[in-house]
This record gives sequence, C-alpha cells and structure tokens, in this order.
Amino acid sequence: MNQTVLSPKEVEKVFIDRDKIYDMLSSPPPSKTRVREILETALKLKGLSLSEAAELLIIEDPDAIVEMLEAAGHVKQEIYGKRLVFFAPVYTGNTCVNNCLYCAFRRDNKALKRVVLDMDQIRDEIECLLKEGHKRVLLICGESNENPTEYMVEAIRTTYAARYKQHCIRRINLELAPTTVDNFAKLHAEKIGTYVCFQETYDPELYTVYHKDGPKADYAYRLTVFDRAMLGGINDVGLGALFGLADYRFEVLALLTHAAHLERTFGVGPHTVSVPRIEPAEGSEMSTNVPYPVSDEDFRKLVAIIRLALPYTGIILTTRESEEMRTELFKYGVSQISAGSRTNPGGYTEDTRGGEKTTGAQFSLGDHRSLDEVISCIIDEGYIPSFCTGCYRKGRVGKDFMDLAKPGLIKQFCMPNALFTFKEYLEDFAHPETRERGERLVGKLVASIEPQQFAKEVQAGIDSVAAGKRDVYF
Repeated sequence: MNQTVLSPKEVEKVFIDRDKIYDMLSSPPPSKTRVREILETALKLKGLSLSEAAELLIIEDPDAIVEMLEAAGHVKQEIYGKRLVFFAPVYTGNTCVNNCLYCAFRRDNKALKRVVLDMDQIRDEIECLLKEGHKRVLLICGESNENPTEYMVEAIRTTYAARYKQHCIRRINLELAPTTVDNFAKLHAEKIGTYVCFQETYDPELYTVYHKDGPKADYAYRLTVFDRAMLGGINDVGLGALFGLADYRFEVLALLTHAAHLERTFGVGPHTVSVPRIEPAEGSEMSTNVPYPVSDEDFRKLVAIIRLALPYTGIILTTRESEEMRTELFKYGVSQISAGSRTNPGGYTEDTRGGEKTTGAQFSLGDHRSLDEVISCIIDEGYIPSFCTGCYRKGRVGKDFMDLAKPGLIKQFCMPNALFTFKEYLEDFAHPETRERGERLVGKLVASIEPQQFAKEVQAGIDSVAAGKRDVYF
C-alpha cells in the first residue's frame, strides 16, 4: 500500500475529479432492466462501482426507487441485522476561528454566547449521559486555539475516567478539525475510536464560496485529513458531507470516491458515513435558505445508495432529522443513531438542573425525544438497541473489522453483543414499561437464534447480565 499524503495538485487530479463526476450525472436514467442488474450486483454484498452508483442516483421511476430501497434494506439486514447502535454527541466548546456560512459557530456570529468547557464541566456532561444509559460518545469542538490537541487529550481522559455507579463510557469517537500526523498519533495513544471529519461539500468551487477564510478554507488540507489520521495510527475514520451545500448526487459520488481512495491507499474503507442535512442555525441566513435543498424522497435515495455501494460501512443519522424520518431510514440502511442529543456545550447538565440554555447550539434538532423514548419506539419496530463496544476491546478494528463486515460475518458478533448491552440497559436504566417490552423482544430474538448451541451461549451471557455482571461481550 502506498501510504503517502497527497499534495494539493494530486488531490485535484486523482482524488475528486469535479467535472468527471458531474458528467456522470448528465446521462439519461437507466432502464428498469438495467436497474435490476445493478441491484442484483449490490445484493451480492460486494458494493457498487462509481458508475453503477451514478446510474442509481439519476433514477426517476417511482417503482425502480422502491426496488432500490428494498434492496438497501436487505443489504443492511445481511450485514448488521436488526441492531441499531446508539451514541450521544458532547460539545466541548463552540468557539471557532472559521467563518462557515451555514454554521452557528461561525466566527462572525456575534449573537452566540461562546464557551469552552473545563474538565469539571465535561465530567458533569458525561455523568449526565451515563445516568441515562449511554456508553458511547462523540466529542466535538469548534476549531480554536482554546482547544488544541492537549486540551482534547485531557478531555478524552476526563471522559473515560467519569463514572456513574459501575458505569463508564466505553467508546469515544472524536470529531475535530484536521490536524497533523503527530497530533493524530497523540490522539490515537488515548484510545479513541473513530475519527470523524466532514468535508461539508466535496465540490471545490462551492467549497470556496462557503468557506471564505480561516484554516478551514483550505479544501485540500481538509480532504487529505484521513490520510494523516491513518498515518498517525488511527484505525477507523468516518466520512461525511453536509447535504444541501451542493447537488446531493455529486456529494454521494464524491463520498464514494473518497472511500475508494482510502481502500486503495490503506486497505480500509470508512468505518462510518454520516448523512446530515442542513438545519436552521442561529445567526446563519444560509441555514434557512439552503442552496441545494434535499427533499425527503432524495434523502431516502441517497441513504439507500450509500448502503448499496458501501455495504460494510456504518451509516449515521443524527437528531437533525424528525422521528418519522429516522424510523423510516432504519429500514433503508441507517445503522447508527444519536439520541437525547444536545448541540450546545453544557446542554446535558443544563437539562438536569432545569436551567435555561446559556450557550449557543450548532443547529436545531428535529428529534427531541429522550434516549428511553427512542429505545421504546424502536422496540416496537423490532430493532435491537445496541451500546456495544466489544469489537474495539477485542481488536476488531480497521482492516480486521472490514474483513468481517464485508462478507456479513460481523453480524455474528453484533447481535449477541447488542443483546447483552440492551439487557444491561433494561436492568439499570429503562422505564418500567420499556423494560417489560424490551424483555419480550430479547426473549423473541434469542429464540430465533440458530444453531441452538449458539443460542444457549447468548442466553448464558444475558443471564450473567441479569445476575449483575456488566460489560459482557463476545
């Protein structure tokens, strides 16, 4: 593998060929026969080529779209089964030196009250989440001299050290501005999970429109961030685009191009792909006048196509979307979700103390339900809420994870580990009604496991949780 960091010229030439991608989207829609050929290919769980994904993106026939959605649902079921992984974002600060036109944290937004949480405040936030039952968090901060790498290292240590009774955070993912290989090595040493960074838009011309100044204005430096992260030892990375800044079809093909680059260079595709749409943000006119709006119909399509093209990846959907949209998209490819989220620093602590919001949020939420309310809803749909972190403890990360995920073998770990963590949630955190319905779901799912010997092993793990053991995993 050629593990070298691309220069800006190489980025433009090899990485994202803007004109080529737009040309691929100018063809007439494929025939129904051709669509079925592509879907048959996708159902083999080997992914899709860029040209095949482009053909699906220009489908207009409603019946063909339904077939595509159903195929995506099948692929997700084959890879991950009915489990949905839960996490919560923790904003450690909203100060930022950049001036992104769509973001409330942008430097010129004078209406926003700024703060960078100290370690005691971060600990308070984490303890609030632990009391709700969360085990996985995404630490997020704006780009500022007030939260350099050393600050984030301390924040990570504080988060892992926080406790509520016998409970602690078992997985920290990290979303912060691009940095150097050396800094990524420091973060890797703190045992972070996935490093997440959004390109926002992959269109280099539109990127310059939305990012006028600040370090983030450097398109190529941001685009090559995962090369530096992986050279710094990070095993898993998470891609993302902010849908609404450019033609969503272009963004999807660019995301797939980025994924192909990581596969080609490091032998490991993206662990996750995030699919946020622009939501209203205080002090951002653009956020309420979206340049390239993405309809609900197109949003369903793009989620399904990413699932078909990258069957192994975790697709993340946040509380930007409504309860109804989130529930629907679980069927078509989404496999990881946030719940009970707050997007302002200190937001969880404020909730528990009944205070007014004192710091500015990054964007508006579409789903305001608590963690227990979301879990109660997905029980009705037959999904298994999962707080699993077993793969990371067992070293099933990076290429080892991909070797299991791509052929659909990861499901043999996902389902039992999801059941163990769900049982733990039911024992320690669930409301009585949620617990009663959750126990019925657990019993039903265990009864469906084959072969019987494996079902007995899973039941033994569940019984050990019921007896008081915690953090059980295969």
